Amino acid sequence: MKKFLVAIVMAVLPLAANAAGGAKAPLDHIEVDPTNQASLQRGMQTFVNNCMGCHSLKYQRFERAAVDAGIPNELVEEHLIFGDQKIGEQMTIAMSSADAGNWFGNPPPDLSLETRLRGPDWVYTYLRGFYKDESRPYGVNNTVFKDVGMPNVLEHLEGVKVNNCTPEELHAAHGKIDPLTGKSMNSCITVVKEGELSPEEFDKVIYDLTNFLAYVGEPYKQDSKRIGINVLIFLFIFFFFAFALKKEYWRDVH
Repeated sequence: MKKFLVAIVMAVLPLAANAAGGAKAPLDHIEVDPTNQASLQRGMQTFVNNCMGCHSLKYQRFERAAVDAGIPNELVEEHLIFGDQKIGEQMTIAMSSADAGNWFGNPPPDLSLETRLRGPDWVYTYLRGFYKDESRPYGVNNTVFKDVGMPNVLEHLEGVKVNNCTPEELHAAHGKIDPLTGKSMNSCITVVKEGELSPEEFDKVIYDLTNFLAYVGEPYKQDSKRIGINVLIFLFIFFFFAFALKKEYWRDVH
């Protein structure tokens, strides 16, 4: 009975963790594609250049990511490894947990399994959900994660946005589409300072980043699908041999 209860608790824990940070917030849906190597390449570049100063991917190795994304090892060593790490090492950072705790209050989390925990939709919406909030320590808040404890490191690309609505109004406006233009009718979030990219270009950057993180969470996913299909084909063929053997074996019995 105790083992059964422990299994139930372990099954519920990820759901509880996913609820943290505003799981009830409306999310934008995306379809990740781990076979899109161009997207993985751009996403890896965005992560290393903008996120890896604080966040690690300790369950992923540079070389494995390079192979799956179709990037030559020498290019990764030249453009995506800035310290003294080797191509075969894990994608860790130099900042220690103790220093991060002193500087930020809590160490920035490792993001290897973030999309497994919260889902690609959550990560995609969260990264596009920052807006200006002077009451917060880093001057920003987030539509998905209320009172977020990190700065908007992609602000130079996205620009500065403000939220003109209450959380209830923001929730009600989310996802409404103008039938004439096909564009979102959400006027709660408005841009007050343009970034380096247009909204469409920035959304593409965030999609590629989320797609890369989704791949990192399950780098073996495509191998699993391939092996699974091969196993099913084998079992389908083996069935006929097994059935023929069964008939031959029982022929004299009957």
